[in-house]
Amino acid sequence: MKLCSFTKDGVSSYGLVNDSGIVDLGKRLDAPTLRDFLASGDMAAAEKLVSADADYAFDDVKHDPVIPNPDKIICVGLNYHAHIEETGREETPNPVLFARYQGSQIGHNEPLIKPLESDMFDYEGEVAVIIGKEGRRISEEDAMDYVAGYACYNDGSVRDWQKHTHQFMPGKTFAGTGGFGPWMTTADEIADHTKMRLQTRLNGETVQDTTLDMLVCSIPRLIAYCSTILPLLPGDVIVSGTPGGVGARRNPPLFMKDGDVCEVEVSGVGILSNPVKAEA
Repeated sequence: MKLCSFTKDGVSSYGLVNDSGIVDLGKRLDAPTLRDFLASGDMAAAEKLVSADADYAFDDVKHDPVIPNPDKIICVGLNYHAHIEETGREETPNPVLFARYQGSQIGHNEPLIKPLESDMFDYEGEVAVIIGKEGRRISEEDAMDYVAGYACYNDGSVRDWQKHTHQFMPGKTFAGTGGFGPWMTTADEIADHTKMRLQTRLNGETVQDTTLDMLVCSIPRLIAYCSTILPLLPGDVIVSGTPGGVGARRNPPLFMKDGDVCEVEVSGVGILSNPVKAEA
């Protein structure tokens, strides 16, 4: 299934995406948000509506981040060999983690905001892993049982602010810089997550291209590690890292600017598209 969050006529809801559009689950099920629906564990309730007539055309709503209200957004840095090489860093035995905040996220087709303070606004295509049930100290062997699904993510990065200190956070959670969408594809639709192909395109040009078997720390490893720190909850998001090809490491550098369009595509999942808008 494909599940999304959206706003229609000022009312926030979530739904199932099928060939006819969006089936509004928020007005059919008891769970008020997609996060609550995942926590209920009642996927069968949505599966019964897979062939239902759509309430809205897909493009006739404002798309919200897939999970608008996650308890945690855990981002992973330096998690592809090619990206480590282009940054000149060394591989670490444990994952490099930093946090985003929900207020920094936007949905599909909504503008990525290039902030006033910088002209170094970079793209980072990534695969987001959405957690489906609570767990603490999850083993790598059991980790995939906790995955509800996958989505596309653009971890838009303000590079000069990212380098203000040794901590990444200042450049990683500017308002309106994290694209998350267009929906989550449930894990049962992905036969082998390591074979998923991740591509980023800027104005139609492919700038990043990899597969998830190139991750330094695998998805099970990330889940096991993060769940050791504190419990993972339904709707939590692990943004698994970006591959090589980021704009800051190109010669000359390639940064996003007003009027650009950035797409992140994950095979078997979908395509996240966002225009870029300079903050006025």
